[in-house]
Amino acid sequence: MARRGGFSGGMPGNMQNLMKQAQKMQKQMEAAQKELEEKTYEATAGGGVVSVTVSGKKEVTAVKLAEEVVDPDDIEMLEDLIIAATNEALRAMEQDSQAVMGKFAGGGLGF
Repeated sequence: MARRGGFSGGMPGNMQNLMKQAQKMQKQMEAAQKELEEKTYEATAGGGVVSVTVSGKKEVTAVKLAEEVVDPDDIEMLEDLIIAATNEALRAMEQDSQAVMGKFAGGGLGF
């Protein structure tokens, strides 16, 4: 008697190919994420008197201040410059992350 419907002991070829593609894409995404986390992003404010570096893990890794920006009578300005440089470095990191990871979000499996 002939079988109708169902699978005969395994995945059909198309499903197997789809699973292989999904696994390959997963590995590529993990590699891209790891690469992004290892990058650093630097931004400056106040014409370069404040420099902030952040990692791809969204951590501030360095703050550099030019001597002339350190004014005890105007700490507020220095704080604002640090915030501006930090936010700009984080924006650069996010933009890079979206560009890299966006390749995977577009249905790279052909759905």
